[in-house]
Amino acid sequence: MLPMSKKGILLVNLGTPDSPSTADVRKYLNEFLMDARVIDVNPFVRTVLVQGIIVPFRAPKSAKLYQAIWDKETGSPLLHYSKLQHQALQQRLGDEYQVELAMRYQSPSIESALQRLKDALVSDIKVIPLFPQYASASTGSVQEKVMELVKGWQTIPNISFVNSFHDDELMIETFANNAQKYQPETYDHILFSFHGLPQRQIQKCDHTHNYCLKVDGCCDTLNDTNKFCYSAQSYDTARLIAEKMGLPKEKYTVCFQSRLGNDPWVQPYTSKVIEELAKEGKKRLLVFCPAFVADCLETVYEVTEEYGGEFKAQGGEHVQLVESLNDSPTFIDALEKMARA
Repeated sequence: MLPMSKKGILLVNLGTPDSPSTADVRKYLNEFLMDARVIDVNPFVRTVLVQGIIVPFRAPKSAKLYQAIWDKETGSPLLHYSKLQHQALQQRLGDEYQVELAMRYQSPSIESALQRLKDALVSDIKVIPLFPQYASASTGSVQEKVMELVKGWQTIPNISFVNSFHDDELMIETFANNAQKYQPETYDHILFSFHGLPQRQIQKCDHTHNYCLKVDGCCDTLNDTNKFCYSAQSYDTARLIAEKMGLPKEKYTVCFQSRLGNDPWVQPYTSKVIEELAKEGKKRLLVFCPAFVADCLETVYEVTEEYGGEFKAQGGEHVQLVESLNDSPTFIDALEKMARA
């Protein structure tokens, strides 16, 4: 009797440099920013921008930031927690599944992870991009890369993708639970700070061309027109976490961080919101980053150090980051649910 085929699960996060050295950061940024879904402009313009301007100036600065968060034993926090998620999910699913971990950029590569699943003769592959809210530059890029790689296989198993999980009950519960130890009621205001995207990328998701940025409150609620909109999904995630915590609307603000370049990005900007809250006399801020399932440069450093420093410089006292999902057992429950669905 032939053994039962395993089911394949591929977890994919964004990526991280192999080390905090300038050379490795330069290599990572080149691969990341040359993705046509990340900087969605003319290929010639993208090459000039990335390789001629952005990377040469950004790599040395980013390397110093990575050095500040790099652990001597575990390395990059994003890769460290991604590995823990991988190991925990494999343990939960048991021998009927083979779980692989990949990064969209750098190591471990999607190509090598797919090859391991192919060699294991899995019956099907479910791809779970570790981005709660859908964006072309993240989830869409993972989907495109997977399809690009498997199109050359002679036999292609059933492949499915988790498009987003912005409203997953267990994910929402994990974020809400993570905040409780900080006593949210003792903070003057709460921020839900999501990673930013250029407005043009958000507008491309509006296939009607008559809704995005043209209708007041276009991102306030999800509907058939904006159901794949990163911004609308972000607002929905924030609303669900706030409801779970019993927060009134006036107690929290949704904002977006990590701008790059001079083009308009999704607003309001986190830096501007922090400035306005400081001017209003707010002293203590509690900050969620619900676009990330693992702590990384954008959470550990950007929020705690950069925004925390800006807030204090303008009269504030304390910015507290609510840690990401990381290896929380409740989030592993969420991944298990997605894998088995």
